[in-house]
Amino acid sequence: MGVDQRRVAVFGGALALRLLLSVLFPSLPDLLTGRVEVSTPVTSFKRLQEGLFLYMRNVSPYDGGVFHQAPLLLPLFSLLPNAQSHPIPTAVFYSLVDLVNANALITISDSGQAVSGRFYSAVRKHIRWDGVSIAAWFLFNPFTIATCLGRSTGVFTTTGILYAFSSAVTGNSLNAMLSLGLASYLSIYPALLFIPLVLLCYDQRVQKTKVSSGVLPFALQHFAVFIACIAGLLGISTLLIGDFYTFISATYGVQLLVPDLTPNVGLWWYFFIEIFDSFREFFLGVFWLHLAAYMGGLTVRLRRQPLFVLTSLLGIFAIFKPYPSISDASLYFALLPLYRHLFPLMRYTFFAISALLYATLLGPAFYHLWIYAGSGNANFFYAITLVWSLGLSILLADTIFAALRDEWEHDNPELRGKEVRQV
Repeated sequence: MGVDQRRVAVFGGALALRLLLSVLFPSLPDLLTGRVEVSTPVTSFKRLQEGLFLYMRNVSPYDGGVFHQAPLLLPLFSLLPNAQSHPIPTAVFYSLVDLVNANALITISDSGQAVSGRFYSAVRKHIRWDGVSIAAWFLFNPFTIATCLGRSTGVFTTTGILYAFSSAVTGNSLNAMLSLGLASYLSIYPALLFIPLVLLCYDQRVQKTKVSSGVLPFALQHFAVFIACIAGLLGISTLLIGDFYTFISATYGVQLLVPDLTPNVGLWWYFFIEIFDSFREFFLGVFWLHLAAYMGGLTVRLRRQPLFVLTSLLGIFAIFKPYPSISDASLYFALLPLYRHLFPLMRYTFFAISALLYATLLGPAFYHLWIYAGSGNANFFYAITLVWSLGLSILLADTIFAALRDEWEHDNPELRGKEVRQV
């Protein structure tokens, strides 16, 4: 079977599976939409429907204090039939978005940037999976399927991020900045990917042209494109909504200040419920500084592997952003198979996978005990989210160790495979 036929088979199977689940279990999408693991205050499809209801009646979608998503999603979803009475068109739309994301993953994989770049070539670069296999891993990942069926709007941020990466690895730096601008417009945190992404674009430019024009002018030019893209989207949003400050405070203000403490799989909600209000601003700054601080350190230390830096930052976002969901984890998991050559160097894979499976299976049970059965409290659910974050942290730290070890073996080939001890 040829590669193209494999792609058609994988994409067709993924599309059929999603539609089959929607048809055979018509209550499943609404069930998943209401799950805190799938939907957050800034990605919930139910909240989008609330905003759409107001928008279709010429009322500001932000008047109800429920809708916290980008305004341009409203005219997009107004083109689709009502999801309650006609759920299939919405299911098809979300399924196609997943296929678009998988196609971007294939482009990233086929570029070979995960194993070989401008400054670095992996020692074990022959150990890798092809793009279709990585796309299949993404499309048939239960977290991806649950996100698709739950109709989280986080999938559009995923699309922007993946197409920014795929454009960067193919040398199309302009499209990379536009895609990252779209992702940052939909959700603030992708803006933190700008520096490693522009370095990836620069490395690709130098590899293709063999001319080094200076990274700073290149970065400034692309930063201007990035800002112009966001400014253009904000301008269109202002024309659509009419009140710039209202939608800014209701969208980005909510993401920055975290006023909605609805439970999720992250670390912020319980902490900010428990602390005194007088300390809230201080810890908001600390939490955001902690999230942003990783970008600089990883970019400097792993300068030779900008795509790996981007992947690691997505893992960090899945743990430490204010409103994470399984959509963020599925994006990180989708990019991990690009680094198949690092798997032999990882040390704690069993513990990471065990913790993630443990949290995945017990998380819904603990939430049920707290909210519905009344036989538990918030500590039950928060404890299992800590286990989830621990599993992701172990996996993330292990992959970073493996990348550093691979770099070290690349620089010291005579020591390959030997044990290293710090003295």
